[in-house]
Amino acid sequence: MFQALPRIGRRRALFGSAAAFAVFGLLLWWLLPLDEESPSGTITFSTGTPTGVYQMYGKLLQGAIAKDMPHLDVQLLNSDGSQENVRRVATGKADFTIAAADAVETYILQNKPGSGRLRGCARLYDDYVHLVVPRSSSVRSVADLRGKKVAVGPSGSGVRLIANHVLQAAGLDPDKDIKPLADGIATMPELLKEHKIDAFFWSGGLPTSAVLELSKTYDIRLVPIGTDLIKKLHEQGDAARYYRAAVMPADAYPKAQRGSSVQTLAVANFLITREDADANLTEELTRTVIASRDHIGARVHAAQLVDLRTAIYTDPLPLHEGARRYYRSIKP
Repeated sequence: MFQALPRIGRRRALFGSAAAFAVFGLLLWWLLPLDEESPSGTITFSTGTPTGVYQMYGKLLQGAIAKDMPHLDVQLLNSDGSQENVRRVATGKADFTIAAADAVETYILQNKPGSGRLRGCARLYDDYVHLVVPRSSSVRSVADLRGKKVAVGPSGSGVRLIANHVLQAAGLDPDKDIKPLADGIATMPELLKEHKIDAFFWSGGLPTSAVLELSKTYDIRLVPIGTDLIKKLHEQGDAARYYRAAVMPADAYPKAQRGSSVQTLAVANFLITREDADANLTEELTRTVIASRDHIGARVHAAQLVDLRTAIYTDPLPLHEGARRYYRSIKP
């Protein structure tokens, strides 16, 4: 027959079991996410035109956020581009967005509503300026656009802002020396194919699907924007100081470029929000943006260029406190 455990043995056994459960509970607390700390509610994210990189990036980021923050509902808003995106966030009509540095600086310099509340979360990737013409076109430089019908983007777009700067640097008045059309990337390619415009400007990540698809069905060229224009742009000061010389790689649009790179200019894009955005939410969203770089980059090549080493540089915007917390948390 088995002997009963001594009283002290039973106590030790009970204490041991309690200790084991306590350790197990602590491990669960450490390993499992706490729902109450996971951001919840609804936020709005202003993207871009339906066929642009902003919109595609926004959709893929929405999916990544759904996995990382399942209690957060992200609503996407299409927009005309950077200028409208900045205005929406600054005035509270959107919570987060992507916008180019020149559009952010212009909004701040014009002291528009809410400009002082804007904050940066991350430097993302660069937009490249495209000047697209039919291959048979006589246009070989920006100056050759004089008298031509040129699509320059809607008034609220980043492409309109950058096109005006480039035209002025080439000695052209955007309102008088060309025939400007306010069409965006959704309609520009078809207008070019139908000979309703002679050229169009576009500013976007590489490759932009609308331009890529156009190059497969219509013979186009990309007009170079030389370094001489970059120098003149910098002489304009203000927002133009964010433009820098860049080279569009030969494989961006193989059919259009035929193995040749194209000299152009680039401008950085930022993930932005407002000063009053929740710090925990902003920290986690910034984390998702960095962590999803490779996954999103498989569909949007530009996203592969999100670099943790440069993500903190969001001049002219100070970093949001939540984003700052994220970068501090991963600092070695």
